[in-house]
This record gives sequence, C-alpha cells and structure tokens, in this order.
Amino acid sequence: MREEIEEIPAAVSRFLARSSAALAKGGEALRAREPATIVTIARGSSDQAAAFLKYGIELTAGLPVASIGPSIVSIYGRELKLDRCASIAISQSGRSPDIVALAQSARRNGALSFALTNTPSSPLADASDHTIDLLAGPERSVAATKSFVSSIVAGLALLANWKEDRALSGALENLPAVLARAIECDWSPLMSALDGRSSLYVLGRGPALAIAGEAALKFKETCAIHAEAYSAAEVLHGPARIVESGYPVLVLAARDAAEASVIEITDRLAGQGASAFITSSKGGAATALPFAPAGHPLVDALALIVSFYVFVEVLSRHRGFNPDQPPHLQKVTETI
Repeated sequence: MREEIEEIPAAVSRFLARSSAALAKGGEALRAREPATIVTIARGSSDQAAAFLKYGIELTAGLPVASIGPSIVSIYGRELKLDRCASIAISQSGRSPDIVALAQSARRNGALSFALTNTPSSPLADASDHTIDLLAGPERSVAATKSFVSSIVAGLALLANWKEDRALSGALENLPAVLARAIECDWSPLMSALDGRSSLYVLGRGPALAIAGEAALKFKETCAIHAEAYSAAEVLHGPARIVESGYPVLVLAARDAAEASVIEITDRLAGQGASAFITSSKGGAATALPFAPAGHPLVDALALIVSFYVFVEVLSRHRGFNPDQPPHLQKVTETI
C-alpha cells in the first residue's frame, strides 16, 4: 500500500501525458450530445470517486448528477430511460457483473457511455462507447489508492476537455507536484487521538465530502475502526449528539467556498469536547493538519486523500494490522 501511495504522482503524470487523444474525443462527444444529466455507476472506492465527480460536474458544468444503484438492473431487472443522459462507469478491474450489466443497460437505453477503468480490455470497456484507461499500473494492495486518485483525475480531465476549462486543465497539469508534496504532510498528531478509540467521524463538505467518504472506508478497511463520513452541515442534524469528551473528529477542509462554514461547525464540535483535527490554517479550536494547496478548489480537495493515505497506512500497522491484506476482503469484488 505504501509503495502504491508513493506511485500516485507518477501515475497521474503518466495518465496526463498519454491520454490527451482519448480525453479530447470524449469531450467532443459530450459537447455534441449536450446531455441534460449525468449518471454514475460504481461501487466501493470507485463510488466515492463518482461522488467526487458529481460535485465537480455540478459545480463546473451546472448539470445534475445521479448515482444509479447497479442492482436496479442486475437484481430487479428494471431498465431506465437514459436517452438524454451520459453515463460514467468507474471500476478498477472492469469485471464486476452488476457494474457491467448497468453500463450495458445505460448504453442500450440511449446514454452516451464512458468507462473509467484500469483494465481497458475488460467487459466494462466493451460495454461502453468511450473507454478512458487510468494507466495507473498494477495495484496489488487490497486497499485502492492510486486507482482511486487516477479515477478522479480521469473524470476531472474529461470534464475539463468537455467544458474547455483552462483553469481546471492547468491545475491538473500541476497536480503531480502537488501530490508529491501531499505525501510529505505529517498527520502523526492525529495518531494519539485515535489510541484506544474504535470509532470517529470524518467530515467534509462539497468535493471534500467524497474524500471524507473514502477516508472513512479506509479506516474500516485497513484499521478496523468504525468511521462514519458526514457533511459538516449534516452532522448537526442528529449525529452531533454522540460527540462528547475526547471523541475523535477528522475534518477535511479544502480551500473553497465551504471552508469558513466547515471551520465554524468544527469549532462547535470542539466546544462539545471533540478531539478535532482539521486541514485548514485559518485558526479555530481544532488542531491544524498540514496540507498541500493546489490553487484550485477541486484539485485542492483531491490532494487531501493522498496525505490521508500515508497516515492511515501507518496507523494500520501501529494498531497491529497488515494494511495490504485486510481480513475478509479481496482485491477484485464481483457482485451480482
């Protein structure tokens, strides 16, 4: 897992260097179609990547994005009318039967279909109009890291080509250097706050909420910690009740329009006694964690997950686990 985390900047650089033709073709197809909405198809970490892209597309293109449960087709046998849509299916292996079945259905029912996959010769690629190869290289650890980041980069690069967004394109070009700095961020102060703890909240807002979801998944997967991800606003609607003295809260704040509100809510939780940590340098009651600023709100949020990956890999070993081989899990999960 640690080796693959350290490969992330190179994997992103490789993708950006080799994918211009496929991205340009995909962007042109989206402009020609002018979809009224976008649907996403994914599970696990790939679904967290899809949640990130939901915010990216809604904020950049102004189109609604909906996640479709693969069981709609694979279990319930229901076809959806998607003739004015584009679909984006995300899967590292491209082999899960339910993901493939829904991608086939989306295409059959009129969607302009895209596959973001690390396996361009997969059934998912065959089921799609356009395949974007993640070019992440082999990923051996059960816990997905570089394929998660590469999936989001591929989606953002497709979005930048579609909307001809020079600011986003420029931020992506600089991303490998940003991610290299993110690997060096030291989150060890959070380690002691989790000693003896079996649960915590991970908070975010906007694109950082998807990063919080991925972080919560990795806490469970590699550390056997029950982590729940919430919107920093949503946590006040009930979940804040259990935040008392010493309860750990990790807050993933990006340099975007939500940062001030996220700090305010974090301060409120710290006032209840939370042991709160936040990726912001703008003060407040929480302990500040270092981050690698990216100069673009979407890319800034993405960089946070790389710093987190470094931390959680160390935390897993600190708690006596092997993050590369978590029990009860396997690298490729094929669901029906």
